[in-house]
Amino acid sequence: KATRYVWEIFGVTKMQSRKIIPLATLVILLVFPLIQFFPSVFGDQNYVIHLFLYAFYYMVMTSSWNIIGGYGGFISVGHNAFLCIGAYIAGYYSIMWGVSPFYLILLAGIGAGIFGFFVGLITLRVKGPSFIISSIALIMILRIIFDRWELVGGASGITLPYNSLSVEFSKFPHYYGFLLLAIITIYMNWYVRHSKFGLALRAISHDEIRSAVAGINVKYIKVTAFVLSTFFIGCAGAIWADYLTYVRPNIFLIILIAANVVLMVILGGMGTVTGPIVGTIIFIAFNELILSYLGATELNLLFTGLLLVITLLYFPNGIVGTLKNKGKLPRFLDWG
Repeated sequence: KATRYVWEIFGVTKMQSRKIIPLATLVILLVFPLIQFFPSVFGDQNYVIHLFLYAFYYMVMTSSWNIIGGYGGFISVGHNAFLCIGAYIAGYYSIMWGVSPFYLILLAGIGAGIFGFFVGLITLRVKGPSFIISSIALIMILRIIFDRWELVGGASGITLPYNSLSVEFSKFPHYYGFLLLAIITIYMNWYVRHSKFGLALRAISHDEIRSAVAGINVKYIKVTAFVLSTFFIGCAGAIWADYLTYVRPNIFLIILIAANVVLMVILGGMGTVTGPIVGTIIFIAFNELILSYLGATELNLLFTGLLLVITLLYFPNGIVGTLKNKGKLPRFLDWG
């Protein structure tokens, strides 16, 4: 009721608020880094900019993962493999051609998508625990390969040059790159949710046999969804590699990254458009709060686990999913 009264004061209807809040948020995010030009007023906000771009980075991965995991029902705990593929493609060819990995974002996405196509053809034949095990096996296999592949530096990986911007503004390209990529990925997530393709994908997640009998090309839908979910993660890998200025197997090929992605989506709500966004924001903000007060200790894992347990006790379908089922989800978060 309080929210409704606020909108009435400003002459904004409930339906208009659904569009105005996301647009206003986007404008703020676009303008926010510019405060770096006024250090005497706002101080140095480099770390805050880092947190924002870090959140955008994970939003790309969670929204991408949601296509195959949330709508398709294939719980992958190895999607960071495609992050690694995109990073290595961008890193390797940026050194060969003497260009920034930023110019190779599309190439990284295509490379990850092609790799995802062949991985999907093999792994999507199974579901449930078997698929989860196969996704973990993918991480382990790639880790062994890249650790011993001398062409791309082996375990030492590839070192990339720093950008020529000053320290105050060095994060700008990565901030806006991840923001744009996050917007595109979220839109794709929304499009899949409201398309016939997404309807077929959700039908397959419930019953593949009945879907096939109904005339759905099950194999085509599954593999296409898998490729879509890997393409944008590969693009993110290129930007993340440039941001870190190096690419190494022990940075990208760890199960913790994929586990965080899955937990964020579960926290926000699988199979919803805004669930991955909400889950990412809460997860990162909570971890940052714990790190600020308790440091990087085992207590961080303890409290993160407690957050997930408590959330799932009261929000069994994730925060967005549960609120939507109860009819209490704010309209600006109700995108389907």
